[in-house]
Amino acid sequence: MKHHLTHPIFKIIAKIASQQKVDAYVIGGFVRDIFLERPSKDVDIVVLGNGPDFALAVGEYLNTQVTVFKSFGTAMLRYQDLEVEFVGARKESYRIDSRKPIVEDGSLADDQKRRDFTINAMAIHLSPDKFGELLDPFDGLKHLKEKAIITPLNPEETFSDDPLRMMRAIRFASQLHFKISDNAISAIKKNKERINIVSKERITDELNKIILTKTPSIGFIYLFDTGLLKIIFPQMTDLFGVDIIDGKGHKDNFYHTLQVLDNLAKTTDDLWLRWAAILHDIAKPATKRFEKGHGWTFHGHEDKGARMVPKIFTQLKLPLNEKMKFVQKLVQLHLRPIVLAQEIVTDSAVRRLLFETGEDIEALMKLCHADVTTKNEYKIKKYRNNFELVQQKLKDVEERDQIRNWQPPITGEDIMKAFNLQAGKEIGIIKNQIREAILEGEIKNNRQEAIKLMTNLGFQMNLKIVNDLN
Repeated sequence: MKHHLTHPIFKIIAKIASQQKVDAYVIGGFVRDIFLERPSKDVDIVVLGNGPDFALAVGEYLNTQVTVFKSFGTAMLRYQDLEVEFVGARKESYRIDSRKPIVEDGSLADDQKRRDFTINAMAIHLSPDKFGELLDPFDGLKHLKEKAIITPLNPEETFSDDPLRMMRAIRFASQLHFKISDNAISAIKKNKERINIVSKERITDELNKIILTKTPSIGFIYLFDTGLLKIIFPQMTDLFGVDIIDGKGHKDNFYHTLQVLDNLAKTTDDLWLRWAAILHDIAKPATKRFEKGHGWTFHGHEDKGARMVPKIFTQLKLPLNEKMKFVQKLVQLHLRPIVLAQEIVTDSAVRRLLFETGEDIEALMKLCHADVTTKNEYKIKKYRNNFELVQQKLKDVEERDQIRNWQPPITGEDIMKAFNLQAGKEIGIIKNQIREAILEGEIKNNRQEAIKLMTNLGFQMNLKIVNDLN
């Protein structure tokens, strides 16, 4: 293992360990990622002794700042490209009503036992006489080769003690394309209600990491099958299932959503665009209707879905800022390009779409491409050809009319000045008619034509120009 520990920090730690006559080990994710051949910048060091004191000695040697977290008994420093965290070896016990452990000093074996999964329990000796020696008491290396997520101890105890580990198991399975052991799956199902003692923020942090994996559906299917999704995000499980009346069924919107999410994951790492994929059909259960002679409809699901976004973001402790508004906008508009792709694309329709989406038009088009999940090759080809037509039209109209992030050529203040008016409904009427005329292509998007139309509209409303705006 020595050739994997070429970074100078490891030799420095070995030197300090020798001086202080203590054993030190690199443990956890850094060791796991060596065997997975994945780059890792986070290093966890376990010391048989006082972790923060050891970190301070390393920091003094390196002449670098050390941050000590007294309440956690840990310390952290940054050196070159690595973030290194130090902790003393410890053993933990838990109360049934809390995921906060009672911590005591322990041996390396105690520390490895308390790790979440065998693949994260491997350690490498950093003391000079045993430098590079791998300590793998739970066959983590074997489980890495088998692509298996297995707990070091009884999984029921592991997940009951720290319920967030259930989310972490699913996150690792999704990130690494590993399989969670049958025993661990059974334990998650049995302990799923324990997730309620974990803060929403920590649950959502793990959920976001699942969403950001290459194939997020892996994680969501585990969440669904174990019953965790029903607890943490019930609106998504409501998408599951197919109703059949008069021999007519609709697609399973849960699996459709996962397919859209996986499709989108191939083209973007944007977390909030991926959230838009998750929520684009979230209101279909609430808007589902069966119409005799026609079949299933979901009229208005985009409008209701957009109204559901703030509540879901609040529930999951996601940010209620421009990120939420971005997701809300895309949920609201996700059908528009698809409708355009099915019809003759008019300049007016394209202007309106550009006006409403602004800088988010590329994101919306990515979402709409991902939303085509049909297996019918003819339909796929038809949609793709029509989407290309829509995208070319978007480009042409934008270059000509400059509607994206549109600002009115004349403002409400201009109208008030021109007619010497106080604020009132006349201002809104004139502004809206000018905007509609531009979007419909009746006038060009420039100040001269807007002033001309404003003057005519004012004349029709018995208003006289008092101040010339030209």
